[in-house]
Amino acid sequence: MQRERLGSRLGFIFMGASCAIGLGNIWRFPFLAGTYGGGLFLLIFIGCMLLLALPIMAVEFTVGRASQKSIIRSFHDLQPKGTKWWIMGWAGLVGNYILMMFYTVIAGWMAYYFVKMIRGDFVNATPDQIGASFGGLLGSAGLNVGWGVAIILLGMFVCAMGLRKSVEIVTKIMMSGLMIILIILAIHGLTLSGNAEGLKFLFIPRLEVLQEHSLFTIIFAAMGQAFFSLSVGMGSMAIFGSYIGKERRLFGESVYVGCLDLSVSIMSGIVIFTAVFSYNLAPGAGPGLVFITLPNVFANMPLGRFWGSMFFLFISFAAFTTVIAVFENLVACLMDLFDWSRMKASIINIPIVILGSLPVALGFNAWSHIEPMGSGTVFLDLYDFILSNNILPLGSLVYVLFCMVKKGWGWDNFIAEVNTGNGLKFPTNIKWYFTYIVPAAIMLIFIMGYINMFK
Repeated sequence: MQRERLGSRLGFIFMGASCAIGLGNIWRFPFLAGTYGGGLFLLIFIGCMLLLALPIMAVEFTVGRASQKSIIRSFHDLQPKGTKWWIMGWAGLVGNYILMMFYTVIAGWMAYYFVKMIRGDFVNATPDQIGASFGGLLGSAGLNVGWGVAIILLGMFVCAMGLRKSVEIVTKIMMSGLMIILIILAIHGLTLSGNAEGLKFLFIPRLEVLQEHSLFTIIFAAMGQAFFSLSVGMGSMAIFGSYIGKERRLFGESVYVGCLDLSVSIMSGIVIFTAVFSYNLAPGAGPGLVFITLPNVFANMPLGRFWGSMFFLFISFAAFTTVIAVFENLVACLMDLFDWSRMKASIINIPIVILGSLPVALGFNAWSHIEPMGSGTVFLDLYDFILSNNILPLGSLVYVLFCMVKKGWGWDNFIAEVNTGNGLKFPTNIKWYFTYIVPAAIMLIFIMGYINMFK
């Protein structure tokens, strides 16, 4: 079967960005920045993006383009005879399934909150009522399952309709709409009374935060966020590399995608922290920042129903474009494995993802008595731990080593492929950096994940 192709370079950049830009930028980044003091966290996060995540993204794109396959076959086709790099293909496939099994449930929360904002459910609501609303969502098996299944069906429908005719077009439209809405929201945030305090919190590093959190803890959190934000390590980026030609060098394309991702994180921070400081709320509210703190802001803001609807439409677009991008990887994996049609691979993926998402959807309500990782934990914690603390860092390590060592694909093959075409050239004299520094940083993330779990 001939490999499908994206219709344009813009389609490739938007597809890569759609996989990277999502809840990690708009939900996870703000609450981590709020928890770890704003400016200092942002500064370290930018460093981790530039020094670690972006080069690894270029590695993924390169392996995908060289193999012309999804992760399930790319290592198999490029590895030397007698080696076992192909095992990573199966680990990456599992990682993509796990991501969709909890991401679609959370994406359903975003869509549900958009509907609630449109209906005006939070107009004149008290903080207790807003908090109870989120508790009611978590406690409802019907809402969690229903909205999650709706997201799954819609995402798979888009993928089933074709790469150019559906996936690329929908992604372009939604990513363009996402950026327009985000710019409007950021401009509005700059008009709020507390904008100066919000911007100061986000952009100016404050060393006093080190009295509450160690520098090492902040560095670890920023490194983990950089990997999570760009979704590197499980082939989510490699699939789009397999859909493009050799006209452009892939490091330059990685920089474009990374800059889009970083800009969305920063503008999301502007939107959220200018609002939070304008209404004297706590920036370190944790995961409840989006679902409890911000609805409180919109409930008291002039035209709050409109601005709240715009915000949750924006965040729903971001979540859904990621859903489409990762579903595309799952569909491509089954097509590569079994030579199935796109439609058949999409249909078969639907029950797999729905069944796998049920523990997450029911873990807050009907199955809340099951605590898979100890007291107070739910299935979402387990899924996130498997993905974020294991598959993403170890997968990134495998990608890097595969392109470094002689018993893998090797440095020379990687450099030849990544620098084919026009555009920004990947540095050819930093093999030492990829051989020692990058693997050491990845292993630090992996080890610290387990240390924090046992704490």
